[in-house]
Amino acid sequence: MPINIGGLVAIVIFYLLILAVGIWAARKKPPGDDDAEDVMLAGRSIGIFVGIFTMTATWVGGGYINGTAEVVYDTGLIWCQAPFGYAMSLIFGGVLFANKMRSQGYVTMLDPLQNQFGERMGGLLFLPALCGEVFWSAAILGALGATLSVVLDMDVKTAVILSACIAVAYTLFGGLYAVAYTDVVQLGCIFIGLWLCIPFAWNHPAVGEVIDSQQDWIGEVPSNQWGLYADYCLLLIFGGIPWQVYFQRVLSSKSGHKAQILSYVAAFGCLIMAVPPVIIGAIARATAWNETEFECESPDVCITAKHTAMILPLVLQYLTPDFVSFVGLGAISAAVMSSADSSVLSASSMFARNIWKLTFRQNASESEVLWVMRVAIFVVGVLATVLALTIPSIYGLWYLSSDLVYVILFPQLLMVVHFRDHCNTYGSLSAYIVGVLCRTLGGEDMIGIPAIIKYPYYDEEEGTQLFPFRTLAMIVSASTLVFFSILSRWLFETGRLSPKYDFLRCVVNIPEDAERVGEPHEGEMSVMTCHTVVKYNSTDVNEMNGRINPALNLGSDSDEEAAANQEAPTMTENGRTKKRLVGEIISPPPITSPRKQDQTKL
Repeated sequence: MPINIGGLVAIVIFYLLILAVGIWAARKKPPGDDDAEDVMLAGRSIGIFVGIFTMTATWVGGGYINGTAEVVYDTGLIWCQAPFGYAMSLIFGGVLFANKMRSQGYVTMLDPLQNQFGERMGGLLFLPALCGEVFWSAAILGALGATLSVVLDMDVKTAVILSACIAVAYTLFGGLYAVAYTDVVQLGCIFIGLWLCIPFAWNHPAVGEVIDSQQDWIGEVPSNQWGLYADYCLLLIFGGIPWQVYFQRVLSSKSGHKAQILSYVAAFGCLIMAVPPVIIGAIARATAWNETEFECESPDVCITAKHTAMILPLVLQYLTPDFVSFVGLGAISAAVMSSADSSVLSASSMFARNIWKLTFRQNASESEVLWVMRVAIFVVGVLATVLALTIPSIYGLWYLSSDLVYVILFPQLLMVVHFRDHCNTYGSLSAYIVGVLCRTLGGEDMIGIPAIIKYPYYDEEEGTQLFPFRTLAMIVSASTLVFFSILSRWLFETGRLSPKYDFLRCVVNIPEDAERVGEPHEGEMSVMTCHTVVKYNSTDVNEMNGRINPALNLGSDSDEEAAANQEAPTMTENGRTKKRLVGEIISPPPITSPRKQDQTKL
């Protein structure tokens, strides 16, 4: 069958619209501003309206709407956990993290982890976050290619490469400015496009009584699968929090209170946006597919297991007129791009700041960090595209990565934000190792990893863990973090181990010129650089270049205090000379006792 020219023209027009909006949004960035933080967080100036749209669009991606329709068709509404789970994750994220992390002025999700556990441990924690973002981008790009091939009979590789190029192009030059404003257009296209398809599909002659077949598409949970059901539910709720795509929007808000509002309203938006794909899944369930133009493999069975993942594009293709299916296809493309661009930007931001800037090149200029981020955007985009085109089990890789985010990152992020005095680098490293082992030994059938540990109720025939082993692994990881932190502190502070064995230098063998400052106030962030604590104020110098950073202008210090700090001369202490910046450089006295309060170095 030849390529559908009308549909191809419609998709090209849609892509050009998105690219134009992205370029326009990139121009909102102040001219000549080469501040990397401004590009990552849009100058912390995202308003309520745009913030709600971009927060919602981040979760409502191609996998969200395609997966919702698939699950409703295949196993019933009761198994459609993503809308409820992601909505609850946004609510819990707002309650537990949004206000506190925005008020402390962090730039990425890894900042509090790296501040507490050090730059090397931060690099390890970056790996599951990076894999999750890259594999997710690859998975949804692959799904988009398959969708376009169904509706337009378009080559999958061409579709994937074109979509990735458009998303990377406007993200490369506009950063979060472009991503946020294109999300507004994309979310509108998703909502209008899917709702437009519903009346046409519902009234197709091959569709039976959708409401009367309610019991068919609601589904049920077998008694032996409640553990699996609860495991997935908790994974979506708490494993959906520690993602940079979420915190990038939280930290770009004008205040901590507004960050919470974004989270709560976006949770409601996720539920609203799930309604159209749920209805489409129910329509597909009530359709006699042998009465459509769909080519059935047998008279009795039309939709097989290999077709269920594409149930939404199949409804668009065979139950709606061409012009309607093109609009719906634009909605799917918008959903994919709204998630792909966010993931690419998030992974690149973490690499440029937490790996390049804070680990390898502490003295890197803002311009250097910005260019590293741009190169990373391109590399991550290319990597996601290659994975989408070459690995058929990319969804399995993403499932495993998202499980590791839940098992490893969530307990560690919770501890450093709320209980930072009860965790250290020894506990973090131990929890990391234990968490990875517990999760991988449970197996992952989608990518061929066998289950070494067979938990209770293991299904031998299906090779499925029915016990909530992911949640168990998360709890074990959290317990390990607390236990080894307390144990290491007790061993060193009581003198049972000599300070020379504190090789991670986070309990008693702490560098002489490193000391943790107290909790920062609204708009402040504490950063350790070269073992010197610099406490930045909300109107502080921009990465020590002497420029006032308007992105953090929350006004925590008075003008007189700022002037006093700026006028302060260099000070000499213990033979070392330090220059005072806006903010305060704190040098502790020499350590005279091996016993010291639990502290960490970056």
